[in-house]
Amino acid sequence: MKQKTIAKEASFNGIGLHTGNLTTVTFKPAPADSGIVFCRTDLEDKPVIPALLNNVVDVSRGTTIGIGEVKIHTIEHAMACFAGLGIDNIIVEVDADEIPNGDGSSLPVLDALMSAGIVELNRKKRYITVDHPVYYRKDDVTLSILPSDEFRVSMTIDYDHPAIGTQYASFTINEETFKNEIAPARTFCFLREVKMLQEAGLIQGGSLESAVLIGDDGILNETLHFQDEFVRHKILDLLGDTYLLGSPLKGHIIGVKCGHEKNVLFSKQIQKVYASTRPECELHAYRQQTRRQPAALDVKKIEKVLPHRYPFLLVDRILSFEPQVNATGIKNVTVNEPFLQGHSPEIPVMPGVLIIEAMAQVGAVLIFGENGEPNGQVAFLMGVENVRFRNSVVPGDQMMLKAEMVHYHPNACKIRTTAMVDDAIAAEAVMSFGLTDIE
Repeated sequence: MKQKTIAKEASFNGIGLHTGNLTTVTFKPAPADSGIVFCRTDLEDKPVIPALLNNVVDVSRGTTIGIGEVKIHTIEHAMACFAGLGIDNIIVEVDADEIPNGDGSSLPVLDALMSAGIVELNRKKRYITVDHPVYYRKDDVTLSILPSDEFRVSMTIDYDHPAIGTQYASFTINEETFKNEIAPARTFCFLREVKMLQEAGLIQGGSLESAVLIGDDGILNETLHFQDEFVRHKILDLLGDTYLLGSPLKGHIIGVKCGHEKNVLFSKQIQKVYASTRPECELHAYRQQTRRQPAALDVKKIEKVLPHRYPFLLVDRILSFEPQVNATGIKNVTVNEPFLQGHSPEIPVMPGVLIIEAMAQVGAVLIFGENGEPNGQVAFLMGVENVRFRNSVVPGDQMMLKAEMVHYHPNACKIRTTAMVDDAIAAEAVMSFGLTDIE
């Protein structure tokens, strides 16, 4: 398929949901490979912010991007439109710091884009094609993306309120389903939250015309656009947040109880697995191609230097490796781990001793030679000091395991190790190894 942009300029104006500022937004065509960029025309030099994950600066009841002091709030409904309509390249000019909210759905953006018309560009579309699963889990929120030939989103939400309850929806995402089934779904808010949010400086432009408002006894608006409008809006938000990856997805996303913060963290998880770079283009936007970070040692090479095998090999890949200096590896924790069958299966967490074991296995790699070649030795764990467990590790997490040599001797060494999930430390320890020659 070809990349797309709009045929001509289109504008609309309105009030920002959170700031209450009156804003005019203008959509302009952009050339191939320029990506999606937002521009603050009300500021000197008209600063540009590419719509990418690295520029997300806030996820409080909406998604905000920014660079330095320049910010644009609540971009998710516009981003969802670009994703749903397959628009790869567009310039979004705003004369204030928030996209107008309209009725709380994507319809105002959709109407403007459809009035402008959508055209193909003479350049092939670049997908992020998912060829193996990526998982994210935090508390009772789970997100995963599975291989698929199309882009599909399945979502479940569960609220302890009779007006919502448990809702489920699943859609293959294309232009028709987005326009008819997802774009009209409005954002929603509980009446009991309104005062708290306003005191926090949010929803300054909120009203019954800008969202679905839910009271203690039911919905205060006259009608809903869909019986399951709430779960559809969660899908809309997820579309907008995942499009910050910079390329359209091919895969099946399955989500439970999602929100902007978790959507962005999940997208960053996908970004880690399918990391890429691209030279700067004329609009200073960056897009991401579908290329994994190359491994210093893949699992076959790891098996040459570590004696561990299933189910006790707890390192999937060594990303970087400098003999007797440092190493970084990863362990993808899935719901299929054999240890979860007997370790608190009702509340699945990775046992602390196995986190230590995974850290130790990456540490043991440090004793080997260039390119991870066996050097005639084997490392035995002799002692563990200063152990700290700071966060749990659950199915869907990817542990980043780091090892740094503290002291090395031909028959012993001491290594500082850390396990991290989403840039937060899960565990840390200092380990001592005895080194023995293999006869």
